[in-house]
This record gives sequence, structure tokens and C-alpha cells, in this order.
Amino acid sequence: MTWHRTTIVLTLLMAFGAAAPVAPAAASPATSPAASVVDALDHGAHPLRTVEPGGDTGDLRALDRMIGGARVVGLGEATHSSHDFFALKARVLRHLVEERGFRTFALEAPWSTGLRLNEYVLHGKGDLRDIMREEFQRDYLWWNNTDYLELLQWMRAYNVQHLDDPVRFMGDDIAWTGPEVYDEIADYVAATDPGSSPRLAALYRGLRPDVPAGTYIERYLNKPYPERREMAQRTGEALMLVKRQVPKTSGEAYTWAVQQATAIDRTARQYAFDFDDPAQVARSMRYRDQEMAANVVWWQRHTGTKVLLSAHDAHVGYESSDPAHYPRTQGAFLRERLGRGYLSVGLTFDQGSFNATGPDDAIHRWTLGPAGPGTNERTLDRVHLRDYIIDLRTVGSPAHEWLTRARPTRTVGTGYPDGPYDIALAPTHDVLIHLHRVTAARLRDR
Repeated sequence: MTWHRTTIVLTLLMAFGAAAPVAPAAASPATSPAASVVDALDHGAHPLRTVEPGGDTGDLRALDRMIGGARVVGLGEATHSSHDFFALKARVLRHLVEERGFRTFALEAPWSTGLRLNEYVLHGKGDLRDIMREEFQRDYLWWNNTDYLELLQWMRAYNVQHLDDPVRFMGDDIAWTGPEVYDEIADYVAATDPGSSPRLAALYRGLRPDVPAGTYIERYLNKPYPERREMAQRTGEALMLVKRQVPKTSGEAYTWAVQQATAIDRTARQYAFDFDDPAQVARSMRYRDQEMAANVVWWQRHTGTKVLLSAHDAHVGYESSDPAHYPRTQGAFLRERLGRGYLSVGLTFDQGSFNATGPDDAIHRWTLGPAGPGTNERTLDRVHLRDYIIDLRTVGSPAHEWLTRARPTRTVGTGYPDGPYDIALAPTHDVLIHLHRVTAARLRDR
């Protein structure tokens, strides 16, 4: 694959600037017991024992207090392919399931992918390795790693022992909708209003996938802009057709059919932008995060479960590090919809390795040394704890003021080089987990 429009567009869709060093604030015993920014961070930091799942989770009780009554917790990652971030998500999920009653793990993966994986964790349907290989393709291949394999296996094992109160898996992204969703909608319409089936088939003409996910996405993006717009017009009409169906059995079937038709429409509308127009690319980025948030909110309200949402820092946070190209984040939409029912947890690291696609369009393992002067990570890593959790909402002065200022921060998407971006940590996240060192994830089938 050459480095052309489709690669650039999906890199933007899956991803996610430099400031001068900030001098330490002068000591002010009259207003704060902290003598410096680092002292104040030290005072607010809670030790993180390990990122690896299993064993005692007493160190996560501090995170419990920070989460409070939130129904959706966004847990970020500073790279899309470091083992430590993935392992930590598994550890936090296990703790929240066992101690706080969370019952859904939501991933930055397509809606229909989530449905297939949910069938596996709930009922053991399918071969997990095959599902991951088939679904995590192209820009989602980063999720086909050994950490998520083990996490999904743990979810399945948990459900075998808790049949009446299982954990669920959902995908909140919109770049792909698999053939199973089209088939479900066709079956629903055939059962409720058989006369509408021919019209539904005509509206979905050429849309139901008959090739692997990666190939489908590639072909879709290479279609002419007018054709992509026309396809979105048809999926919108199909959604209205489904909404007009009067349920003959249960309201649940109708609600689900509408959500499934909405998923197809969201995929088509994600691609119904002119990717040669920078303004429309920015609009597509905003649309994606808006609809990912809508999927999470629908799932949380429909299932009544508390959700741990896994995505990049750039998605789970409240403020964009690149507003011109990425106008509004999923976290901002979630806060708008859920208020304090949503909590954002960002991740940072001082040094280490990750996988990412290079300028040659091949995947490489990249290694970074300690963060440089003037960066957020340089100061964060001076805290006496190697790895720690800190509530950015309650940290004392002068660190509070320091956290509100934007400065260079590592945030790597699917491609590298990428960043750093100027980020003000406190306005962007509620809670921060800082790791001293990370190592690249182990990708499967490579």
C-alpha cells in the first residue's frame, strides 16, 4: 500500500506541539505546604504497584476514590501499542469488575467487532484467535496483541463462573460494520414487514461486506466522493425504514434493530466526507468522536452497566491537542452527555518502546529515551514514585497551576514520528497515571 490519501485519512482517524520550559514556582508556605511543583505532585501521588494483572489490588483503591460514582471511565494510552498500557487496562478492568461492579469493557474498535467478541465472552461462540485475526485488521491491527488476547480469555473465564452477572465487551468505533449486522436488520424487517424487504435490499446494495475488514475499508475509501455520499444517503433512508417498523414482538427487538441500522449509517457517514478538503477531514474527525461517544452512551444506558472505556489519550480527554485538525474529543462529548458520570484517566510515560507505522508504511518498534526539558513528562518523572496515580482535580499549588499550562507531551497514534503535542494535563483529564518506562506490545501473527 502506498502512502496516499487513504493512509493519511485513516491515520488521522485513528491517531490520537512545543513550549518553553516552565520554571518551578517559588515556595509559598503561606498558601501551600509544597515547596515546588514536584513536591506538590509528590504529595498527591499514590503508588501504582504494578501494571500486570493478578495479585493484590490494594494500590488501586486510590483510583476507586477518584472514580467515585462515575458510570463510564475513559482509560487512555499515550501510544497505541505499548504492553504496559494494555496490561494496565486488564488489571484495572479486573479490579473494577470484582470490586466496583463494572460490567463492560469498551474498546476503540468497530461496533460489529465488539458484537462478535461479546458473543465470545458471553457464550464462548467462535474461536477467539480467529475472531481477533479477522476483525483487527489494517488500522485496528494494534489490538491483535497478546495482552488483549489474555484479557478476553479472562472475561470468558469470569463469565463461566458468573452466568447471572456477566461482563460484556463492546466496540464503540464506526470505521467498519460487518455482514452480521446487515443480516440481523434484514431478518428483523422480513419478520415485521416483509413487503419492505426488497426496498431495504436496494438501499443496502453494494454495502454488505463480502471481503475482509481491511480490504473493505481500503476499497471504501478509494471510492469517488460522490459515490460515498450517495451510499450514506441510502443508509440514512434504510435507517428511517427500520425506524418506521412497528414491533410485533418486543420493544427490545425494535430498539436493537434501530441501533444496528444506526451503526451501518454511521460507517457510511464517516466516509461521506471529501478527504481532499482539510476542513472536511476535520469535520470527519469530529463526527467520529461524537458517534463513538454516542455508542458508549447508548450501550451504558441500554445495558445499565458501568463501562471501562479503552482508547487513546486523545479520545478519552476533554481538550484536543490539535483543534484545527481534531476539533472535539470523545471525552468532551461524553462529559456533555453524562456530566460527572464520565471520568477521564490519561496515561503518560517517561521512556520506553512502542510499535507504530513508519514513513515507509511498515511497522517498526520505536524506542524513546527520557523526556527532554520543558516537557510534562520530564517533571512528572521527578516524583519519587516510579509509577503512580494522581488526581489532577485536587493536587495542590504550585503543581495545580503548572498542570493547567500546555507544554510538549508524548502522544503517539498509529504512525510515528508523531508529536509531541502541547497539552495542558489538568483541563484534559481528571486523573493521570504516569509510568516511568513502557515496552512495546507483542503483536500476534507477526
